[in-house]
Amino acid sequence: MTPTPSPTASSWRFIEVQREGAVEWLTLARPEHFNSLNLGLTEELYHYFGSLPDRTDVRVVVLRGAGKHFCAGYDLDDVDQLTMSLDQGLRLQRQLSAVVLRMRRCPQPIVGLLHGAACGGGFALALGCDVRFAAPNTRMNVAMAKVGLTGCDMGISYFLPRAVGPAVAAELMYTGRFVKAERALRIGLVNDVVPEEQLTETAQELVQEMLAMSPAGLRLTKDGLALAQETGNLATVMALEDRGQTLCFAAFMPEGVAAFREKRAPNYGPGQ
Repeated sequence: MTPTPSPTASSWRFIEVQREGAVEWLTLARPEHFNSLNLGLTEELYHYFGSLPDRTDVRVVVLRGAGKHFCAGYDLDDVDQLTMSLDQGLRLQRQLSAVVLRMRRCPQPIVGLLHGAACGGGFALALGCDVRFAAPNTRMNVAMAKVGLTGCDMGISYFLPRAVGPAVAAELMYTGRFVKAERALRIGLVNDVVPEEQLTETAQELVQEMLAMSPAGLRLTKDGLALAQETGNLATVMALEDRGQTLCFAAFMPEGVAAFREKRAPNYGPGQ
């Protein structure tokens, strides 16, 4: 199925949002600048992901980049905005970081489709996704380590060691060394490597399986998975799991069990 333009797409300048049923396809749309993060793109991502917690019509988001690259990092032409003053630099930095925070806090799973460069801030966006598929030409790095900054940025120091372990994270964060698709798959940084022309199809297949879950079940699973990674307390994690299951018992389990027994797709009602 070809995605159709979202009714709100005309309000964006640097992103494109298309609807396909309960799925939104979010495209970084600065291809002439390799989708690098400037002030405008950052602001639009900030507002888009901030809107998702209140939207039950969207159940999954697929994030991708237009043109030759996913996202080449921060637009160096905007560096003077960061260095103008300490107050302004901190404000803009916190908006950048808040994009990733909002990606993690929104209840919709985010599937990232990576190709070409996913560097610096683009790498952080990729790490903010729940699932990542990469084309063979994908290359990722902690680019900020190469321009006088620390390698700790936009959640990279949180997500990267959890994905690949502290030793590999240290290698990448201390050097800005590139990771190509083949190694990214080997170390667990991406879920799979597929030909670039098959990225959309690969995402669609996974998304359809996600949509087979109940609406609340999918949202609570993202919440639970995130919280389980943030706490080391088994009893706390289990209490959260118990809460989520109990909320779904009466609302969705009867239909889910009936559909399983009848070998059909479940119908969870409006908003599914």
